[in-house]
Amino acid sequence: VQLQASGGGLVQHGGSLRLSCAASGFTLELKYYAIGWFRQAPGKEREAVACNNIMGGQTFYSDSSKGRFTISRDNAKSTVDLQMNNLKPEDTANYYCAAGPKWRSRYGCYSHGMDYWGYGTPVTVSP
Repeated sequence: VQLQASGGGLVQHGGSLRLSCAASGFTLELKYYAIGWFRQAPGKEREAVACNNIMGGQTFYSDSSKGRFTISRDNAKSTVDLQMNNLKPEDTANYYCAAGPKWRSRYGCYSHGMDYWGYGTPVTVSP
């Protein structure tokens, strides 16, 4: 199983980035998994940004990402994207995509519900 995240980079305050996660090697089709984007800034704990197909098919956004970020998936291509608009310096972090069985995310978007993790892609937002 492999999750490959890409699309990170340096952007100015107010700019946009689109992160993409390519999934491969899963036993089942990607549509049977909960998918999430998480991030970790230096010196801080990892936090959930957005999750898809959790809690019976719902989509979750953290308070900080709601209204600015959009998670989307293409099951046919086995990709999950995170469109990030109006970026702020506090969005600076390493961003990780993750996947896990839906039942493990039946109560919400949590990192402990994810079994598979990709390497992070760094996002830096300058003031």
